[in-house]
Amino acid sequence: MCSIVGFEKRSIPYILAQDCLNRTKSRGPDMTRFVETKNGWLGFHRLAIMGLTPEGMQPFELDGDMAVCNGELYLFRPMKKKLQDLGYTFQSDSDCEIILPMYREYGLEMFKMLDAEFAMIIYDSKKNTLIAARDPIGIRPLFYGYLRDGSIVFASEAKNLIGICDKILPFPPGHYYANGQFVRYADLTTVTGGYCEDDLETVCKKIRELLILGIDKRLDADAPLGFLLSGGLDSSLVCAVAAKLLGKPIRTFAIGMVGDAIDLKYAQEVADFLGADHTVVYMNRDEVIASLEEVIAALGTYDITTIRASMGMYLVCKAIHEQTDIRVLMTGEISDELFGYKYTDFAPSAEEFQKESKKRVDELYMYDVLRADRCISANSLEARVPFGDLDFVKYVMSIDPEKKMNVYNKGKYLLRHAFENDHILPEDILWREKAAFSDAVGHSMVDDLKEYAETKYTDEEFEARRQLYPFAMPFTKESLLYREIFEKYYPGQAEMVKDFWMPNKSWEGCNVNDPSARVLSNYGASGE
Repeated sequence: MCSIVGFEKRSIPYILAQDCLNRTKSRGPDMTRFVETKNGWLGFHRLAIMGLTPEGMQPFELDGDMAVCNGELYLFRPMKKKLQDLGYTFQSDSDCEIILPMYREYGLEMFKMLDAEFAMIIYDSKKNTLIAARDPIGIRPLFYGYLRDGSIVFASEAKNLIGICDKILPFPPGHYYANGQFVRYADLTTVTGGYCEDDLETVCKKIRELLILGIDKRLDADAPLGFLLSGGLDSSLVCAVAAKLLGKPIRTFAIGMVGDAIDLKYAQEVADFLGADHTVVYMNRDEVIASLEEVIAALGTYDITTIRASMGMYLVCKAIHEQTDIRVLMTGEISDELFGYKYTDFAPSAEEFQKESKKRVDELYMYDVLRADRCISANSLEARVPFGDLDFVKYVMSIDPEKKMNVYNKGKYLLRHAFENDHILPEDILWREKAAFSDAVGHSMVDDLKEYAETKYTDEEFEARRQLYPFAMPFTKESLLYREIFEKYYPGQAEMVKDFWMPNKSWEGCNVNDPSARVLSNYGASGE
């Protein structure tokens, strides 16, 4: 990960602007630059992943234009060769050095051409203006706000803008900002012209091919690579495919609560099957409670699901940062939104399933993607998310939802069946029921958090204090605790998150008051 900021105008003191950038130093601890445009500033903290030499440092410059980008531009070398043929020269092996030549050649159309996870800011010196853009899913973070003189400022995280902008907003994924307007350049989740008519076996063949391609392109890194392995289907598939593509042992990491971790035995089984160099990290109640405020401050959310799921992820990433040389982590996020959660088994129709999937993918940047980014970047690591590959997402969203619903008595059947004949995982892992990460690290973790919250407020205090927050009003003592910590670090910015992540309460069987899959009637063997 890296950290970027862009000020349209120099309307706050230089020392304050530089402080705003430095609030996210952990995203890019290797090098820092803070430079002037004609009227404003661009800032960059670097985490060197591609093109590790000093020549890969940003902002890149081209005839007065400048660019900063937190991103990975996959398969960038063919575009680089095309640009070289047009007469451009390059000083580094950084993928992001192609941005300004692309802007020169293709203008704002360039964003549609990128196969990438990115947030970027371009300074156009001829127009003396800033242009900003974010990838179609929002895997890389970007926020914006306005200073008192009305000028816009962009930054990697909300914390960069606290105290200088009255209202901080997430930059919408799949959009660019130019000429004072936000324009959508990509929409992966809206299916036009009808669903694809591929039969079941063709669907699974394409799922397999596209996921393998998505994993393969994300193995390209000049810095050491590791894998988060929960023992669930998604992370296990990523690890198994990557191990086969690399043809050598991979390094895997798993975390669980001391005493009742559900997933650790499955993660060990996968690691042993793959011959991986596997590390297990244990956490306990005291560590979880002691880390809670630190995690919420890093996340910038009050959402219950996001915070619970972040505890284990944050602590395992902290251990990786402190104990290894790993700089890049492959993760299994985004599979659930595409293929279904436990609660989507209750979808009353195929169209309702599709609507829910679209909603979840469109909002990922506020929930699971936010969690992965902050937990990983706060520990000076970079996340790569193969299930978020643009071609993969677009294809899976185009599949007839009648095929994606759980009509097979097995969740995520299409994904499982796609790899059934590869034999790259143990059979019991390929067909294992899902357990949500916040539950699978050990049921005791969520129980400990809820019990801790109960000690913080009487019933009367809870009822009085939750009324202070009319937007996304806390509805349990746990949610009030999280909200109060959030407000300490992000006062008045709750609308950055749309609402609490919860199952679709309008569906029969899903009208619950806790986001854990444990409260659903179909949880069953997931907790074993």
